[in-house]
Amino acid sequence: MRWLLFGRSRRKTASLHCLLIASATFTGIGILLLTLRSLDDPSVSTAQNLTETVTQQAEQSQTSTPSKRCATVEEMGDEFRGGFVEQSLRVRDIIRRHSDVNGATRVRSLPPEEFCRQGFVIAKASEAGFGNEMYKILTAAALSVMLNRSLIIGQTRHIGKYPFGEYISYTSTAFSLNEVKHLWRQNGCLTTYGRHLVIRIDDFQKPLKTNVLCSNWIEWQEPIIWFQNTTDAVAAQFFLKNVHVEMRKAASELFGPAQDHNRPNVFGELMRILISPTEKVKQAVDSVLSGGSDPDITLHMRMLMNRSVRALQAALDCTKKVMQNIEFGYRPKLVLVSDTPSLVDDVKSNFDRFVEVVHFNYESFEGEISDQNGLHSLDFRTKDWGPAPRWVAFVDFFLASRARHAVVSGAHRRVGTTYVQLIAALAAANSAGGNSSFSFFSSFQSSLVSEGLSSQVGWGHVWNRFSGPLSCGNQTSQCAYTPLLPPAWWDGMWQSPTHRDIRRMEGYGIQLSGFGTVDEDQLASFCSSRKEVGKFITLV
Repeated sequence: MRWLLFGRSRRKTASLHCLLIASATFTGIGILLLTLRSLDDPSVSTAQNLTETVTQQAEQSQTSTPSKRCATVEEMGDEFRGGFVEQSLRVRDIIRRHSDVNGATRVRSLPPEEFCRQGFVIAKASEAGFGNEMYKILTAAALSVMLNRSLIIGQTRHIGKYPFGEYISYTSTAFSLNEVKHLWRQNGCLTTYGRHLVIRIDDFQKPLKTNVLCSNWIEWQEPIIWFQNTTDAVAAQFFLKNVHVEMRKAASELFGPAQDHNRPNVFGELMRILISPTEKVKQAVDSVLSGGSDPDITLHMRMLMNRSVRALQAALDCTKKVMQNIEFGYRPKLVLVSDTPSLVDDVKSNFDRFVEVVHFNYESFEGEISDQNGLHSLDFRTKDWGPAPRWVAFVDFFLASRARHAVVSGAHRRVGTTYVQLIAALAAANSAGGNSSFSFFSSFQSSLVSEGLSSQVGWGHVWNRFSGPLSCGNQTSQCAYTPLLPPAWWDGMWQSPTHRDIRRMEGYGIQLSGFGTVDEDQLASFCSSRKEVGKFITLV
């Protein structure tokens, strides 16, 4: 009697059922053919093929209009509206348990035989751009969690100083390389157990010299691994597509599935335990707040010393919209961070009536931060970094990352750079325990999205994975929710690669369709045909 519906005949119902099955079957075959067609020539997908595929995908989505073939930045960002806290707290617990087991306090007290079997990941950074260099350290920390190894933070050879050590204090759960070498000798790892202290180097930015997709790093026996040139959020997430199930599982446990938009704030949670301001930097931050409450919102303006009226107006409008959505019951406090000091007065004149605008004025700062000339502004980087001494960036960073509700990124050209990504990530981690509504926003003036997001070409930019043909042209100014964990792949609904990305990924053995789909069979074939590469340095 199962097929009897409201008194209709069995024959009529059965016929309808068969018709539905046939219709679904032909629809599935059609979608399959479309997908296979797009994979045939991933480097030259025609606009017609691409939009047909997008339409098929959109028709299956409950949140998209069936006829829509591209999206604005705000539409792309809708899926990043909240939702990160639960997954971030899960990752926080993973990091805590990892530190308990692999932290320096426990590992240095292991019996010699156990210590000599311990594995390490080393983080090495220079003192160039803060965002890129900090990602090197955070990627090593993430890799140490994935591989169940201890973390080493490398120091400079000649003076034994940690990267940006005048301004950043690092966690005691990490080792220095000198201590590991000392303990290696002290425990007789070579003399008693015949185990050399070897560093294995893998260079992410050189596709021919990296095993990021093709090797099972969990099985590597070298005591120290150095994953080199990992200057953004992308490198660590490459393991999500590694051909070995064990590696994919380890990466997914930390970063969550690549296609999930409610992904954890991994780098923010790592920063929360790895770094803190030195006492003198903290004093500078406190001098701005004058003993008052933490800021509510941070506005970061990356202007490259350009006085773009449209960029500034779009960012001001975006910030006002954010404040209206939060509905403060008091006069909120806004921190302004910019590489263009002249913007401060413009922002204050627009906000002073209803917002308290605070800004670190290094010229009037009466305190003393040691070695202030150690990171002086290089003349050839003034346009990039601004005219302020380099140490000011660290005061700005720790001040801005105390925002309780939102971070807004505006720019003349480079929206969502690594520096502001890390500000937002740390601010979100600081608020995750009690504020589930923290948000990261990107502001785009209309001229910057006249050709969609095609200008966001650098892998370090938070919107890079959205910069392909699925990004609409001729957009109005945008104020978009922004992912706290920048995606490394093109698994999301409106993510699509540029031709430049498709060509670059070919070097890693990845064949991308115009829609961003990975040909996994081709990757497996590529990996099986190449030899594992590596550079090795023996320390002890």
